[in-house]
Amino acid sequence: MPTTNLQLNIQQDDPSTQAFLLACLTAGGGITGYARTGSIPSIAAGVTVGALYGLGGLRQRNRQPYGVELALLASVILAGSSVPRAMKTMKPLPIGLSVVAVFGLYRFGSLWNGRVLA
Repeated sequence: MPTTNLQLNIQQDDPSTQAFLLACLTAGGGITGYARTGSIPSIAAGVTVGALYGLGGLRQRNRQPYGVELALLASVILAGSSVPRAMKTMKPLPIGLSVVAVFGLYRFGSLWNGRVLA
């Protein structure tokens, strides 16, 4: 009896995979924030930033224009809201969001910079 091997071709260095991961983290965080505290701004911001990351990842995966730029925009928005709060409050959640944002800024900023200068 023949067996079939199901393989998922997921590459860790693929920027679209990283964008999808960040989309899940930010959207999931926003939904969790709403579930725990009833915070409408948490769900609105989390799902919006997650949608930007997801759309950027989808456009990158399909080799359409502006995928990297959308993911970079999501990182800028996330960093703009979380880094000042992290510095002010020193609480774990804003610090974690800042780490996610800085990773996105570095990853997608490097890709964008490479395209612009090339």
